[in-house]
Amino acid sequence: MLRAVRLKFLFLFLLTVISILLVLPSFPVSLPSWWEKYLSRGLNLGLDLKGGMHLVLEVDLEQAITNELNRTARNLAGLADRQKIALKVGEVENKALPVTLLKASDQTVFLNLIKDRFPKLEVQGPRPLNGGQAYTLTLRPKEIESFKEDTLRRSLEILRNRIDQFGVTEPVIVPQGSDQIVVQLPGIQDPARARNLIKGTAQLEFKLVYDETPVNLEELIDAAERDGRLKDRYNRAEVNRALADKLPPDTEVYFEERRDPDTKRVIKTPILLKKKVLMTGDRVDNAKVRPDVTEIAVLVHFNPEGAQEFDRITRDNVKRRLAIILDEVVKSAPVIQERIPKGEARITGSFTPEEAADLATVLRVGALPASVKIVQDITVGPTLGQDSIRKGLISGILGTLLVVGFMIFYYRFSGVVADYALVLNVIMLLGALSLFNATLTLPGIAGIILSIGMAVDSNVLIYERMREEFQAGKPLKAGIDGGYDKAFWTIVDSHVTTLITALVLFIFGTGPIKGFAVTLSLGVTLNLFTALFGTRVVYDWTILKRWLKNLSFFELFKKPNLDFIGKRYYAFAASGILSFLGITAFLMLAWFGKGNLGVEFTGGAMVQFSAAQPFTVTEVRSALNREGWGHAEIQPLEAGKGLMIKLKKTQETVEQMADKLNQILNQALPQNKFKVEGTTEIGASVSRDLRQKAIIAIVISLVCIIAYLAWRFEFIFGVAAAVATFHDVLAVLGVFWLLDREITLLVVTALLTIAGYSLTDTVVVFDRIRENLARRRGTLAEIINESVNEVLSRTIVTSVTVFLVCLALYFFGGVVLEDFALAMLLGVLVGTYSSVFVASPIIFAWRKEVKRVAIQREKVIELEVQKQKRQEKRAAAGKKKKGGKK
Repeated sequence: MLRAVRLKFLFLFLLTVISILLVLPSFPVSLPSWWEKYLSRGLNLGLDLKGGMHLVLEVDLEQAITNELNRTARNLAGLADRQKIALKVGEVENKALPVTLLKASDQTVFLNLIKDRFPKLEVQGPRPLNGGQAYTLTLRPKEIESFKEDTLRRSLEILRNRIDQFGVTEPVIVPQGSDQIVVQLPGIQDPARARNLIKGTAQLEFKLVYDETPVNLEELIDAAERDGRLKDRYNRAEVNRALADKLPPDTEVYFEERRDPDTKRVIKTPILLKKKVLMTGDRVDNAKVRPDVTEIAVLVHFNPEGAQEFDRITRDNVKRRLAIILDEVVKSAPVIQERIPKGEARITGSFTPEEAADLATVLRVGALPASVKIVQDITVGPTLGQDSIRKGLISGILGTLLVVGFMIFYYRFSGVVADYALVLNVIMLLGALSLFNATLTLPGIAGIILSIGMAVDSNVLIYERMREEFQAGKPLKAGIDGGYDKAFWTIVDSHVTTLITALVLFIFGTGPIKGFAVTLSLGVTLNLFTALFGTRVVYDWTILKRWLKNLSFFELFKKPNLDFIGKRYYAFAASGILSFLGITAFLMLAWFGKGNLGVEFTGGAMVQFSAAQPFTVTEVRSALNREGWGHAEIQPLEAGKGLMIKLKKTQETVEQMADKLNQILNQALPQNKFKVEGTTEIGASVSRDLRQKAIIAIVISLVCIIAYLAWRFEFIFGVAAAVATFHDVLAVLGVFWLLDREITLLVVTALLTIAGYSLTDTVVVFDRIRENLARRRGTLAEIINESVNEVLSRTIVTSVTVFLVCLALYFFGGVVLEDFALAMLLGVLVGTYSSVFVASPIIFAWRKEVKRVAIQREKVIELEVQKQKRQEKRAAAGKKKKGGKK
């Protein structure tokens, strides 16, 4: 026996040492190079902790198909010209390319050309047209999906190449879904430059400037503005729609951008170009920066085919202006002075050295096959990240000390054993995260801190069972064994419900929320090991060594005898009010949009500032109102030393809005020295997706939990647990709505965590009710009251430990985790109440109703039987009477 316990102790010791070795690289210690190579590289810090940029890009795959057909049109026209096929290629519309064959006699040659050179195309036609033939070319249906996949793959490759040349350490560039790419750039110093480098499609085009008849574009645009046909004079698509009937055929308006050398502002000038694309950037072989005497230029070298094409273009258009267009912006439009046979083009545009270098990079790497749109943009400054680490550590250490101190006070020696298991749990959790080289985020730290509070729950369950065993007169060893045996399935059930919640969060969560789910699920899983195995080894060792003579616990309630079932109607009334408030909040938020929803769910932008001196909201609001920013929502942070400004989405990027706000605040309140610490921008598609996922996550987690509890107990137990959990989530949501607190993705995470915690509490009560029902001692009300009273001490002690951890998070975890911690604090209070006053009375009411229905059915059956007997008796008497007359 002693040898077996020694082996278990050795196993625990080895696990602890290995975990410490794995997590060591996460700390600033000097280690040999082989350590990280063969053992562990330690924990990665998320962008919210070390600063950086998180982007979600949406690739326009439909536009990619249009671009591909446009390239096909140019290649087809060139090949047809060389083979003397007379045809006219039209504009691509609805992913179809119209082609007119001017001579029907060319049909066979034309169709063979399509078959040989463009096998991915499907030909529809011919249709007779003015002596010729009309065809429609489209991509074959089976080619469209593979083309989209290839477009996403090529976009990933090009973005990787651009970012590699930008020089970011350990960037993350991965696909998400069928049309999105996630880009994470840790420690980025110039977010604006990185943003421009990433989102620029680098579609290079050459078009002729229209100069046949003079057109005063400025006057036309001014007139369209006055008539109300034009709202944004610098929106190219809108300008072309407004001036469609004023422009010459086959022309369109572009804008040429130049930077004013004095003010450094970008000036946009309208310029009229011919629609026909003469050449594109897919012929570029190399690009490099060349500083001229007057300005910086980017020198573009074409491949042999491109050199020939550019030679022909310059030869045929001497003394005409050729516009060089990059991503629909005219960079320059020089006059072609002479033929250029060497295959070189020079792009000017009053570039800064960085802009020229980035332009050369994107041209050299290649154009994206389709335009990308930033639908999510989160930037965290390094100062904010360091502050988050500091506050996360402070709140974690304080929460741990509070729990450790409370357990020692309440359970004495057993509290020390529980604290040992708690420390072992944290060490092994950090070791496991280091082994998988996981990324630790701020919500991930919250998950670790929360698992600290929940880790002692298993020990509390065991100790309260031990107390009952000792009160029944059992000796020390038998009482400890009985405590572990009787608490085993209750612990497993409560942990499974939390794991279901964590799994749903991982599947439907995004970014940092997945980090929370990982740390919470790992913490809960390891807690099963440390509570059921680790602490048992300590008890076995101390008993075998005869060091442990007895155990004593502090007792909060000495055999409580409260009538919970008798007070159920008061509880139902209070719960009804809380649930009504929650349902009202849900309807107002989800259907009517009335409430403080975070930008994750509404879309828009958010800018976070720090300030050197305290300020008032009135001062900030006045400064913004004076500059026309009265629509901005203002939220003070950290006792007037931080500021959050929320804005609806506009044409400007979040970076531009942040710069303008920073300038306004520092001009109006220079003594406060405002500084941008972080920015967030969420597009409408992402916010819609997050809203849907949040609702789906809540529903699926509850359905899974009901199914598990129905399997482990009875169906009514699952329903009662679900009702109590819905009640808790609605109550917290209602209070948040009433307090006008912001409902963010972290708050939804807290609501799901509350659901898991509340179910853990409820499962413990249900387990005791099931156990006592099997003994059949007394009426149903007496059994339920007795069960709830027996676990009341455990319920309150567990709630206190989790409450202490959430309290530390609320006061010391920083502004990011403040609402999460508040939701958890409310959830702990409401969850404790509901497991006692809501879930148990529902079982009582159901069983009472079932019994009443059964009794009623028996009475009905009995009455039917009696009625039938009377009828039979009367029938028999009638027959007898007739027989007597005869």
